[in-house]
Amino acid sequence: MNLINDAWMPVIRASGKKDKIAPWQIAEKDDPVIELNAPRPDFQGALYQFLIGLLQTCFAPTDHDEWLDFWENLPDGNAVQAHLLFMAPAFELISESGPAFMQDHNLKNGEPINIASLLIESPGENTMRHNLDHFIKRDRITQICQSCAATALFTLQINAPAGGAGYRVGLRGGGPLTTLVLPNEEITLWHKLWLNILDIENFVDVIRHPTFDVFPWMGNVRISDKGGLSTRPEDTHPLQVYWGMPRRIKLFPFEDILGTCDLCGARDVQIIKKYSTLNYGVNYEGEWVHPLTPYRFDPKKEKPPLSIKGQKGGLGYRHWTSLSLARSKDADCAAKVVLAYTGERARDIGSQRIARLWCFGYDMDNMKARCWYDHTLPLFPLDEKQRENVLSWSGDLINAAWDVAGNLRQQVKTAWFRRPGDIKGDMSAVVMEFWQRSESDFYQLLNRITNLPGDQRLAPPEIYAAWVKRLQDLAYKLFDEWVLEGPAEDMDMQRIIAARKELVKKLNNSKPMKDLMVKANIEKGVKNEAKAVSIP
Repeated sequence: MNLINDAWMPVIRASGKKDKIAPWQIAEKDDPVIELNAPRPDFQGALYQFLIGLLQTCFAPTDHDEWLDFWENLPDGNAVQAHLLFMAPAFELISESGPAFMQDHNLKNGEPINIASLLIESPGENTMRHNLDHFIKRDRITQICQSCAATALFTLQINAPAGGAGYRVGLRGGGPLTTLVLPNEEITLWHKLWLNILDIENFVDVIRHPTFDVFPWMGNVRISDKGGLSTRPEDTHPLQVYWGMPRRIKLFPFEDILGTCDLCGARDVQIIKKYSTLNYGVNYEGEWVHPLTPYRFDPKKEKPPLSIKGQKGGLGYRHWTSLSLARSKDADCAAKVVLAYTGERARDIGSQRIARLWCFGYDMDNMKARCWYDHTLPLFPLDEKQRENVLSWSGDLINAAWDVAGNLRQQVKTAWFRRPGDIKGDMSAVVMEFWQRSESDFYQLLNRITNLPGDQRLAPPEIYAAWVKRLQDLAYKLFDEWVLEGPAEDMDMQRIIAARKELVKKLNNSKPMKDLMVKANIEKGVKNEAKAVSIP
């Protein structure tokens, strides 16, 4: 199967028809494709990145004007096909003698592995040896179709976690967070992808004429076992950022029989059951910055950028500014495609400029997948002055919420235990409920903030006052729910009353809350002023 020529990608068309297409068919105008239809959420995210990487490699617009032209008018499908076909030799899935997609064709004496191990959440050998595969059982996946094999292979390579000695992590580190700009309205898949394509002027000029050195499998793989050979951006083509290949893998040729895919359920298809692998694949180091991922930069410039990862508890409004607006090279910085949208693109695409930010990725603990997170956050079209204001004002609200969440957690723990400092249990449920129940209120206030003109230097005090009231009311309510709803005989009321009094004190006198009250014009000791203002 060739991943450029053949129809293998599961999609949904405008008519509702479920279909499989070749990549170039995303530009078809007759019954256009509106969405991908992968059998798993991580596959859905990977297929988006696969198509974005293809378009960025083979069909990147020259400048913003050309980008805008293809946003307003779908390109001719034949033209897209012609550009992609040039790279078709790099996308053979199975090859006995030559390069194969995302595989080391020189791999010899590799360890044979069951195909299920391509899936990041599959139990490892040590887990199975000690009979610890309680939740994700062994042998649930024994054979998959070529379409799922290609997607699983790509998913592993772009998310690769630490996997033991010499098993390299992905180019963005293990389990990176991906953030894509999507339109709010249901329009074609082409538009969803095109919002995440950078023009050549916004990337690097050398991508105008990409060559096969974009793909690390189209030649001798840079094995990293001798002298710790690393691969830095200056060592290869900049577009390899989309095609990182840290793992040395070779799919075994499918057997000459037909079967049913254990992942997507496709019947009477050629199947793959095994692959081989060795360690010491491509070792990516240095200043790699993936356009679809937010990063944290070292202010002292002593360390390379660190990609933001999936994290315990998922994502929410507490991460909104760093994922959507931050652009500092000395701290957090949103993904390049996000900054491209919030810059001139949001202004120039008119009525369809209101978009959302799709954030997804694994929460990894080394080689263990703890969770897959998939969130949507709002994006707002802002001019430069508005952006500065919203960064500052929303930062005030979020910083205060972080402070309240920490104090709530500590006082609930104090109310529960006589010696809370000795207790090492997980208190994250208390904090997560606080974030979840305050989220809609934050976005209501954020919507008001983003509609204010850029030349307004101060946010209205009533916005801060409403947030003070909401944070305090919610913290007191959650404290009572978590502490007072247990069996009465288990409660130490003296300790509970003392902890609640301390919570009230913290929520009125901590620095973030005091700063918020000053901006809300709430005088010290006046408790009812904030209560007169409600969330709109």
